[in-house]
Amino acid sequence: MVREQDYAASRKEARRRKKIIKLLNFDYTLLLIVIFILAFGLVMLYSTSAYAAALKRGDSTYYLTKQLLAAGLGFVGMFFSTKIDYRRWSTIVWPLYLASIFLCVFVIMLDRNINGQSRWLSVGGISVQPSEIAKVAVILLLASIIDRAPKAQRDIKGSMKTLSLVLPLFMVVAYNNLSTAIIIMGIAFIMVFVASPKFWVFAGAAGGAIMLVILYISVESYRADRIGAWLRPEEYIDSTGYQTLQGLYAIGSGGLFGKGLGESMQKYIVPEAQNDMIFSIICEELGVFGVVCIILLYILLLYRLLNIASHAKDMFGSYICIGIMSHIALQVILNIAVVTNSIPNTGVTLPLISYGGTSVAILLTELGLALSVSKNMEFEEGRDV
Repeated sequence: MVREQDYAASRKEARRRKKIIKLLNFDYTLLLIVIFILAFGLVMLYSTSAYAAALKRGDSTYYLTKQLLAAGLGFVGMFFSTKIDYRRWSTIVWPLYLASIFLCVFVIMLDRNINGQSRWLSVGGISVQPSEIAKVAVILLLASIIDRAPKAQRDIKGSMKTLSLVLPLFMVVAYNNLSTAIIIMGIAFIMVFVASPKFWVFAGAAGGAIMLVILYISVESYRADRIGAWLRPEEYIDSTGYQTLQGLYAIGSGGLFGKGLGESMQKYIVPEAQNDMIFSIICEELGVFGVVCIILLYILLLYRLLNIASHAKDMFGSYICIGIMSHIALQVILNIAVVTNSIPNTGVTLPLISYGGTSVAILLTELGLALSVSKNMEFEEGRDV
């Protein structure tokens, strides 16, 4: 009887110690960085969109309110994805991936146009972009495959087989959203490369992929026009070139410390400035100093994800964090490159800052997965947790 009581007491003590370790491991720094970037984004969103919202919707807080609701929903998703052990997701990776393909196909069949694009589903009056769900599905699927067969990824044949699993989703999404399809394939490419770092092979594959994208762009005239607007924006002033030029004017007029919060003039001119062009308004209002600060915050966010990936308990958790890190890094790089006219306009949003309900809600839920991994991190003996 005494032994049973001792055994029960020891198990209770072990559970208590495990809970304490999880609380100590939890990456509070990552959570604070996410909250800070999101709060900064809400401030800039209101500053950027208040005039357009008042003009188009009769309410200056229209976009801010919708973004706040999406952020609230995202934090609910983050709470549940943090509480649920991330390893449980490994059992449903294939159903989730197939469901994301079905939803993306359904969007094409439904042909519900918003701003000339068929990318959204309406659920209970709320617009949902299935391609955002597809990004999470790809991260979980590849993390599971790499975790179950890590040795297969060391061979180029095995790596190509893993990448080929993403091709059906890539082709479906690319039908009407090439930029998101590129991000999806980019996430897959980075995850598989980390599992099998054969530089020259992957460099050749990347070159081939770029050629295919160029060929795909040349098929549709409106995509070819974007290339022209990138090379000669002043000649395409009636289309994409106008947005590009006005964004560059905003960046150039910001100077070192900017005109001040809310003092942008280009936000009255740049079309849909609250979406993928919000970075140009940040440059104008906060200048180089503000831009450097927000870029450093993104770098710190990526560093925390890398730290979690390095100390994850298993490969599944590690590659989930690598996938999330790739997702955020690609979107930040592509958005800034578009706004500065370094690459053609792709319509990629700035994570946690640009207006976009589905993007914010899904990304916060996605970051909850990284926080769930952080609770189970393992450190070298003698190292502080």
